[in-house]
Amino acid sequence: MAGGMKRLAKDTAIYGLSSIVGRFLNWMMVPLYTRVLTGGTRDFGTVTNLYGWTALLLVLLCYGMETGLFRFINKKEEHEPMRVYGTTLYSLGFTSTLFFVVCMLFLQPVSRWLAYAAHPEYIGMLAAIAAMDAFCCIPFAYLRYRHRAVRFATVKLMNIGLNILLNLFFLVVCPLVHSSHPGWTEWFYRADYGVGYILVSNLFASAFTCFMLLPEIIPGLRSGMDLRTLKQMLAYSFPVMILGIAGILNQTIDKILFPFLIENREIAMAQLGIYGACFKIAVVMVMFAQAFRYAYEPFVFARNRENDNRKAYAEAMKYFIIFAWAIFLGVVFCLDDALKYFVDAKFYSGLQVVPIVMLGELCFGIYFNLSIWYKLIDRTLWGACFSIVGCFLTFAIIVCFAPHYGYMACAWASVASNATMMILSYLVGRKKYPVAYDMRSALLYSLLATGLFAAGMCPHIEPSGLRLLYRTVLWLLFAGVVVRRDLPLSEMPYVGRYFKKH
Repeated sequence: MAGGMKRLAKDTAIYGLSSIVGRFLNWMMVPLYTRVLTGGTRDFGTVTNLYGWTALLLVLLCYGMETGLFRFINKKEEHEPMRVYGTTLYSLGFTSTLFFVVCMLFLQPVSRWLAYAAHPEYIGMLAAIAAMDAFCCIPFAYLRYRHRAVRFATVKLMNIGLNILLNLFFLVVCPLVHSSHPGWTEWFYRADYGVGYILVSNLFASAFTCFMLLPEIIPGLRSGMDLRTLKQMLAYSFPVMILGIAGILNQTIDKILFPFLIENREIAMAQLGIYGACFKIAVVMVMFAQAFRYAYEPFVFARNRENDNRKAYAEAMKYFIIFAWAIFLGVVFCLDDALKYFVDAKFYSGLQVVPIVMLGELCFGIYFNLSIWYKLIDRTLWGACFSIVGCFLTFAIIVCFAPHYGYMACAWASVASNATMMILSYLVGRKKYPVAYDMRSALLYSLLATGLFAAGMCPHIEPSGLRLLYRTVLWLLFAGVVVRRDLPLSEMPYVGRYFKKH
């Protein structure tokens, strides 16, 4: 048991680190895109829209089979593991190839419907990327099944690294060379093709990933497929796909719908670009929330290993809320004087969405932590219901208000949707799987953070250095309350060792 837990901890650290590092590296491409794309906000709007579609397509093309693989490959008394893996590979390989072929056959009408008639190759590359990435999710899942975390992380990070290098080559190196020696690059490089080069980079990176996974793909294909197993897997995976669609639409429906709701396409893409770039600043909350789950929850659960786990869930929630509000205040207090330089000046008009989007992500983080109850009692249907309610609410708010209020409606739709899912999950969870969450602390820190946010934003203080100092004092006030009330330094990991020695 101890060896299994040690391996679990090691694998979790590797998966978590690769996920966080990968997300961070992709996040760091935003400053480059907002500064070098010749179409400015419009081009970044195109990138935001296309990758919104890509995220949805990946869920559709995987159709829950990744989860199905884990479910059936572990039923060794009923199914031979390699045959399950091979069956899943053939299924995803067939559907992904079919999707790509259909997209190529109907490329022109699809491109016109999506308003990319001038660049149908964008849709072609997007289809190829989605098809390859969907297929590769199965060998990646197989690596996780085999506990090959290092191999998993290595291929993932190589994919991201190649993508970044190609982006730098096309968007930075080529323009510099072209400006001084145009003859060297004119046979393959176009100065006005920025968005296209982002897709080209992704396309090559996805193809490279497929090549790197051949040692896992070939044995699976040699194992063949079993139609009876496939039928069972499809029946199991379909509800998972529905849940996945609802979940991903909650995150991407604003990027997909927005261009259809604004009459002038140029204005719509420019606004979407501003919204998408400033939305990326708020992703800091997502990355830190993910880091919290990988780093701090094991510490909390270890402290409570001799007690009822529900106490550990409640304590983990309390600390999540504390850290989330600390991150929220840290980002919004630094926004005007530091973090706004993450994007180019032409995107500054959208900075007002950052606190709103972060609030929505904070609510989603709480909802994610609350979701443990329906996972523990195998009632994931509740999760699907919550996600569908949130999806319809997001859709309704965007459709009704985006034509009048622009991307601000998208930001508030995220808050309304995630807050609704959070509240529903908490209320139903109280009856189905009661956990004594520390509501007093949650309310206290929420009110304190709200008050400090108002105090930090209201006064108009100049110069910027004095304003940043004032807001830093407010943040330290929040941190001081946390340390005094709930997080004594002597009990913190690593830090506590120093206090115990002294």
